[in-house]
Amino acid sequence: MKPTKEALSQLRVVEIGSSAATSYCARLFADFGAEVWKVEPPTGDPIRSSAPLTPAGQSAWFAFLNFNKSSILIDAADPRAVKRLTLLIEDCDILVDGRDVDGANCPPVDVTAIRKRRPALIYLDVSWFGQDGPYAEFTASDSIVRALAGLIKLVGPVEGPPLHAPDFQTGILAGLWGFIAAASSVFGRMQSRAGRSYSLSIFEACISLSEYQLFEAFQRGDVMRRIGINRFWPNFPVGIYETKKGWLGVTTITPAQWRAFCDMLALPQLRDDPALVLGADRLNHVEEIERLLIRRLRKRTAQQWFAEGLKRKVPIVPVPEMSDLLQDKEKIERSAIVPIRLGEETALTAGSMQRLTLTPPRRGGKVPCPGERQAFTNNRPNSTTGVSMFLDRSGPAEQPLLGTRVIDFSMGWAGPLCTRTLADLGADVIKIEAIQYPDWWRGVDRRPDYVNRQMYEKTLRFCMMNRNKRGITLDLTRPEGLTLAKRLVAGADIVVDNYSVDVLPKLGLGYEVLRRLNPRLVVMSMSAFGKNSAFRDCRAYGSTLEQGSGLPSVVGSANGPPVMSHVAFGDAIGGLNGCAAVLVALIHARETGQGQFIDLAQIECMMPLAAPWIIIQSLCGTSTRYGNRHPQFVPHGCFRCAGEDGWIAVAATDAGMWQRLASVIGRGDWAADPSLKVADRRRSMEDTIDRAIEAWTRTRDADQAMFQLQAASIAAGVVRLPIDLLKDPQLRYRSFFQDVERAFIGLHPQSSIPIREGARPHSIRRAAPVLGEHNTEILTGLLGLGEPEIADLKRKGIIGTRMLSEVELSQRRSSQETSTI
Repeated sequence: MKPTKEALSQLRVVEIGSSAATSYCARLFADFGAEVWKVEPPTGDPIRSSAPLTPAGQSAWFAFLNFNKSSILIDAADPRAVKRLTLLIEDCDILVDGRDVDGANCPPVDVTAIRKRRPALIYLDVSWFGQDGPYAEFTASDSIVRALAGLIKLVGPVEGPPLHAPDFQTGILAGLWGFIAAASSVFGRMQSRAGRSYSLSIFEACISLSEYQLFEAFQRGDVMRRIGINRFWPNFPVGIYETKKGWLGVTTITPAQWRAFCDMLALPQLRDDPALVLGADRLNHVEEIERLLIRRLRKRTAQQWFAEGLKRKVPIVPVPEMSDLLQDKEKIERSAIVPIRLGEETALTAGSMQRLTLTPPRRGGKVPCPGERQAFTNNRPNSTTGVSMFLDRSGPAEQPLLGTRVIDFSMGWAGPLCTRTLADLGADVIKIEAIQYPDWWRGVDRRPDYVNRQMYEKTLRFCMMNRNKRGITLDLTRPEGLTLAKRLVAGADIVVDNYSVDVLPKLGLGYEVLRRLNPRLVVMSMSAFGKNSAFRDCRAYGSTLEQGSGLPSVVGSANGPPVMSHVAFGDAIGGLNGCAAVLVALIHARETGQGQFIDLAQIECMMPLAAPWIIIQSLCGTSTRYGNRHPQFVPHGCFRCAGEDGWIAVAATDAGMWQRLASVIGRGDWAADPSLKVADRRRSMEDTIDRAIEAWTRTRDADQAMFQLQAASIAAGVVRLPIDLLKDPQLRYRSFFQDVERAFIGLHPQSSIPIREGARPHSIRRAAPVLGEHNTEILTGLLGLGEPEIADLKRKGIIGTRMLSEVELSQRRSSQETSTI
């Protein structure tokens, strides 16, 4: 497929205020050709001073967030400042506003008045916690928000403290959500010519990562606790282990994977133990199992074990260091690693991971100096709107994707999160399963008792990821099922799958086949490593993606092992990147009539989370691990509170906050010491400061300590478990959890998406489908089949509403083989 013009070159974006989330959102538009104007004060965006710094003193974090943008300096003290900024906004398509995070001395502008004059303007306002609620005025930082969102407490040693990952995560997560909001608005505007105004809570955006554990705990009870570094409930082993040379990421989910892993290590006693069939069972014997695993794994290198895992279809992967990523030819060829210019320095960093093949993203670029305007060659359709001329078909306010149809071949978490988000925004998503092989998030247990009690309809994780969708069953291995799938695809806009790269092509649903059926079709393959990767045959889960991304190598203490941050980090990140990629391709298809293939490698989607470290490694040949400390903020960490496993995250992000913190904990002498205004001076006595903070927090409940510190405008947040979020006062105030009724489960909570157009969250229109729930509705309503045809499909097992057990599946295979003889 020959690349064409940049997909978003018709758009102009203005970015005001200062936040990592808005910067990353705007940079994603720049990646695909949009003209992005970053408005800064004369002193520059505050993020320009964020550590880690390059040898020339440039911020690696700022560089990653802002290449390919133009910088415009506007001095709020200039009498013409408001008029200049107003005119700039009136001539753009999208305004991305980070002032609620940091105003960055931006001139005050009346966005409401501008939107009345320019109703086509798309507006995105980003804040830490939303505009209302008990946390609305909280002082925050990346780690504080992650602590509150349940993303820290389950990581680290049993005795504590919980472990922080580096401070570069909320900006990526929230930036992706911001891009999804704005890009879906661009698409909606192509139909209605009306802009939209979205608000985004960074805190709520982070719950995309914690909702899986939250709802598992809701369904199974409050069973999750911190169980050690690189250990996560409910599966085991899922972690990182030392080998003869290098570290190895291991994930065993299904009983077959566990058996194959034990065979690989020559541990038949573990393989054959009936008490160790499922991961939750193995968690009861962690120490005993790990003693055996570790001894065996140290006999061979990570690369040797990886080769063995490929043969046996076991999800294992070598865990790279930052230096390994920079030497990875495949990642460089795929533009997962790209060159950027920072003043006189040339560095490498993570590229755009939305791998569109017809309209690919830019390959690296230049970081603007303050006030520097980049040269652009794009031609806007007209100077004031950039709106394509399409029929006015406005729909319900919260559904910009209304009228769009998605055929969803995905399973588990990553693909279903992508398609759930599309469904939440109004798309008609048709989920295709089979009674022979339903979505594995319904359960991997195929024993008759599990199937006969219909336990596959009672898993809340499946319901969480598949709301607002319609569900159909089709056996794609049979001609009748394949024909029906092709007919559905012919009338769709988008196809998404997250199988291994060869699955759909082998079934007869490869991209070239689908393209002939529907030239406007956007087809996305969300494989683990990419269509042409040397690792394409490696089995992978969200945990595998984190293990192989390089991120664990910058988490934890300098002398410790690489540390995972999440049970399946790669799934949610892959899903959000997939949604962003689809929206770019959908905008291009609507404007040009050209569909395209998206080769999304989920492992690459994890790399932006380590982007600053990649830059520093490329320039300095080394990178630093800080543990719970911070390259810029002192103090910074998790501190024990009263009660069982109570913790609070605290960060002093500037000198004034440090002085207030010192006063609150009773160290007025520190607050008055002018030398301690300098972070480097405080760093020299950081152990002493940490002990003083903990002496104060130990006498207080975590919530009490948080509100007391926040009353003094000190960044602090309770380190919560995911299950705690159901009672979180901010989320309850904002009605973040919506109660949904579903067969087999009854009334249960669902988390809202973190973007909203008004005070209320986007509504959840329907519960997740039971297996084959919409077979008749779709086959008759969309494909025009009659009752006799549907009855014949049921009789042949092409469609159905009941999952087959292992025994039934084996019997059916035997019957089919006999009938073909």
